[in-house]
Amino acid sequence: MGISAPNQGVLAGFTDYLKVERGLAPLSVEAYTRDLTQFANFLQQQKPARALLRARREDVRNFLDHWFSQQADGRSVARRLSAMRQFYKYLLLDRMIEQDPTLNIDTPRQWKVLPKSLSRSETESLLQARPPRIEDAWHVAIAARDRAMLEVLYGGALRVSEVVGIALNDLKIEQGYVLVHGKGDKERIVPLGRAAVEAVQGYVSGPRSVLAGQRSSPLVFIARGARRLTRQRVWQMVRAASQAGGRPASPHMLRHSCATHMVENGADLRTVQTILGHSDISTTQVYTHVAMDRLKTVFMNHHPRAKRRSQESGVRS
Repeated sequence: MGISAPNQGVLAGFTDYLKVERGLAPLSVEAYTRDLTQFANFLQQQKPARALLRARREDVRNFLDHWFSQQADGRSVARRLSAMRQFYKYLLLDRMIEQDPTLNIDTPRQWKVLPKSLSRSETESLLQARPPRIEDAWHVAIAARDRAMLEVLYGGALRVSEVVGIALNDLKIEQGYVLVHGKGDKERIVPLGRAAVEAVQGYVSGPRSVLAGQRSSPLVFIARGARRLTRQRVWQMVRAASQAGGRPASPHMLRHSCATHMVENGADLRTVQTILGHSDISTTQVYTHVAMDRLKTVFMNHHPRAKRRSQESGVRS
């Protein structure tokens, strides 16, 4: 369903604001636009239909409740609320509305979904996964590339867009780090462990030129003919590699796993925040809850007195 002309005009102005004044990356602008277009369609289906400029607090709540009932992923619902807050803040500052319909709408407790991560054994199984034994140069080169990407995704806690965007000039292999261009074109230095460094060196030293052929590319990880890798291809690669461990995984799970394992090993939150590229440490603090949940599970399963009370009550009965 297409949105009305008035809604299109308001969204176009907000999109320009995000690009020009906020300087957001294209993917971020696309996400904002998609979420707000869904809200606009939702409003147009109401009786009576309403425009974005006339949305009420009740409309926002109903829209969020609708999406929360449609899917279990509370993070995407919370993201929609964040997009609407930014949108109506922009309209309020531009004096296009008098009241913000997102004001005082609390984020429900259920939306605070802890990030899914792999255990250390599951991560090791994924990283040690071996491709089918096909000896031709193409498949050997692709296997070397995929292994290097897996090591960098986990070793550096990188996002998919950051991995596919790494340029050869960003690699500082001798120093053991990579320059990463994150959200909003923010740059950060991310250290790479020995496993990631060795995998990248092995890939760049030969297999990469097989994939490039007679063409050139500034990017490290490329498809055949030096074409740019798509995000979908990276997701497919990670999913295929995770089959060895028996649990389907995604690139983002590798990012979460890196952060969780670092916290479990005693890394301070500021360091983890820097590596992940979080602008606010409150975003990083979620990993302390993930690590604590895992700690409590291990304690309950292995401590000799953890289940003593329930066992004793069973004997007495």
